[in-house]
Amino acid sequence: MNSTHSKVIGYILWIFGFMGAHRFYYGRPVSGTIYFFTLGLFFIGWIVDLFLIPSMDRSADRRYATGPKDYSVTWILMTFLGFFGLHRLYMGKWITAIIWFFTGGLFLLGYLYDYCTLNGQIDEVNRRSRRFG
Repeated sequence: MNSTHSKVIGYILWIFGFMGAHRFYYGRPVSGTIYFFTLGLFFIGWIVDLFLIPSMDRSADRRYATGPKDYSVTWILMTFLGFFGLHRLYMGKWITAIIWFFTGGLFLLGYLYDYCTLNGQIDEVNRRSRRFG
């Protein structure tokens, strides 16, 4: 069974779900952005998501490739130490990690980009490692 994301992390992020955190984690940046600006669809969508997390987890597991880079570790690094570019170092993106370190995540605009694309970036790194590994 391909397991790329964690339900435990999903439920922890659900606590902050009215800001869209769990939706970004499961690779749903559009609804994550909507949740961010509407406080989880006025908290109603946030409550409904309590029951939808298992299906979002299964969907993410089918969509993204497993590999040497763990999705949860990368998301935790970005969330808590992303300002320093540590999530990019972890993915092997040394040049952009150095840029992040000296610019504070490209003046915080890089955070928005990575919140919307991080799962795809990890997926790309994992798929590339399968071809060349």
